[in-house]
Amino acid sequence: MSQNKFILIDGSSMLVTNYYGNLPKALLFEKDPEKKEKLFSQIMHNDEGQYTNAMYGMLRTILKIIDEQKPTHMMFAFDMTRDTFRREKYADYKGNRGETPEPLKEQFENMEKLLEDMGFQVMYDMKYEADDIVGSVVSKFEKEIPSYIITKDHDYLQLVSDYTRVWLIQTKQETADELQAKYSTEYGWNSKMVKIPDKAFEVTPPLCLSEYGVKPCQIPDLKGIQGDSSDNIPGVKGVSSAAMPLLAEYGTVEGIYEAIDSCDGDAKKLKELAAYWKEKLGISRSPMKALNEYRDMAFLSKDLAMIRRDYDFQKELDDFKININVDKAKEQFEKYGFKSLMEKINA
Repeated sequence: MSQNKFILIDGSSMLVTNYYGNLPKALLFEKDPEKKEKLFSQIMHNDEGQYTNAMYGMLRTILKIIDEQKPTHMMFAFDMTRDTFRREKYADYKGNRGETPEPLKEQFENMEKLLEDMGFQVMYDMKYEADDIVGSVVSKFEKEIPSYIITKDHDYLQLVSDYTRVWLIQTKQETADELQAKYSTEYGWNSKMVKIPDKAFEVTPPLCLSEYGVKPCQIPDLKGIQGDSSDNIPGVKGVSSAAMPLLAEYGTVEGIYEAIDSCDGDAKKLKELAAYWKEKLGISRSPMKALNEYRDMAFLSKDLAMIRRDYDFQKELDDFKININVDKAKEQFEKYGFKSLMEKINA
């Protein structure tokens, strides 16, 4: 078992990161939509005019991960649409995000097909998001094989367990190095003994609590109170700083409201509870009014942040074994002009 390794990749996260990371600077900083479109021709593309900057960067990353990590199993999950079940629950979910640029949208479809042609398991769904798919797959197999999730998305931290690690990608390598150095002595991490992907910080259950202030299972509760601006999850307004001490005391959003409800609306008891929060939990500004006012939003926000693990997929662990079709890979690399990657596929 110890020789096997399952790497699950948030394909959407990795492709988007490589798209913006490999854009010409003039395009990256241009704000005007019309001027942006005129600069699209500067984006890396093949002889047929198909955009390739994100695909090339992502493939280079994948091949390096395979070479260094020697995984036996691998899969990719992609988002297909923002109109998932979460938007049915909350119409403004991810409503703050702009349209996906055409050069990136095109590469999503081409990247998914390329990976499938290479022989990888590529999964996506109209109702579920990539993190739900990864959550469902890893929950089914994590006790059979050590599992590692690669993503930039903090939502995935709730999947961290004794069997599953999240390799959380940081914006800069220096940040990842600082985080690893911060915990290396306490948790015995050594870069010479454990090689992890570039810019990644390996999150374990104790590291999640130490660095992010909550246990993995409490990530949805934290977002239930604090919200998440990247996904337009509202949370409870004005209670952000009180979230961690409240969760440390009560464990869950439900536990917090049970404490409030145990006061039965009695003003004296509520005042005593607020005083306890101030004296024992260090919450200087009482969040009581906001918690009561936005109760429904707290539960909705937690639900929106909860990764589902019930995505129905008909695959067994062996289906995820890495078995690259070298001929098809070379054919695709030739098509997109990835000649520098040819020799890496032979390794």
